[in-house]
Amino acid sequence: MMQQALDLLEEGQELKALLDTLDDEDWARATPFKNWTINKVVQHLHGSDRMAVLALTDADAFQAAKSTPAVLGPTMNPVITGDELKSAWWTYFKEMCRLLGESDARRRVPWFGPDMGVMMFTTARQMETWAHGQDLYDLRRQVRSNSDRLKNIAVIGVKTYGWTFANRGMQPPGPAPSVNLVAPSGASWVFNDPSVDNYVQGSAVEFCHVVTQGRNIADVNLTVVGGPARQWMEIAQCFAGPPETPPAAGARVSL
Repeated sequence: MMQQALDLLEEGQELKALLDTLDDEDWARATPFKNWTINKVVQHLHGSDRMAVLALTDADAFQAAKSTPAVLGPTMNPVITGDELKSAWWTYFKEMCRLLGESDARRRVPWFGPDMGVMMFTTARQMETWAHGQDLYDLRRQVRSNSDRLKNIAVIGVKTYGWTFANRGMQPPGPAPSVNLVAPSGASWVFNDPSVDNYVQGSAVEFCHVVTQGRNIADVNLTVVGGPARQWMEIAQCFAGPPETPPAAGARVSL
């Protein structure tokens, strides 16, 4: 199984361990993500994972479902809740990991934005699992212990510099900034050409929070220098779908 699929599986295992600690009442609690309840967050993950399994097993059926609101709505937002939802999510999640792990790395997978190579698709599923897992940590005010598998999410964050602007009908304001991050392990991760006047520097965890729109750039300690870097970090979006607005400054602050 390719490393990205193993990383995705570990991300899901971490989230399941957190979900296993919930009481029945917890599932109806509102998270900091758009006031979605835990039920709605996991319903969304489950719906996306179900669509991923469909995309991996029947691309034509995926395209048909994607363009049919009567099918897509219930698929992306199933009505099951609580422990039943957790069980269904985990079943599909493991199947998705198996399918991705057995796929040719050169395979293209259809999705809601542009088609993606299977490696990037796997990372995208890890990114969404990690980001929505953070919604639960924030709700419960628990400090999260991150690992260096976060590098996959940092990579997709860096690679979607151009997408952030194109998705808004904008031209990138300049070349992609240099990105210099400190990993959870203390390792140094460096992306793009070096620059002294256009760069983002700091914690990899905080960078991933910003590009997944779990934090406003004003609420992290990243050093951001240069116009392109600043404009990017203000609206960074590493996930598919229509343009989304980051949380307001002060709305989601790390412990």
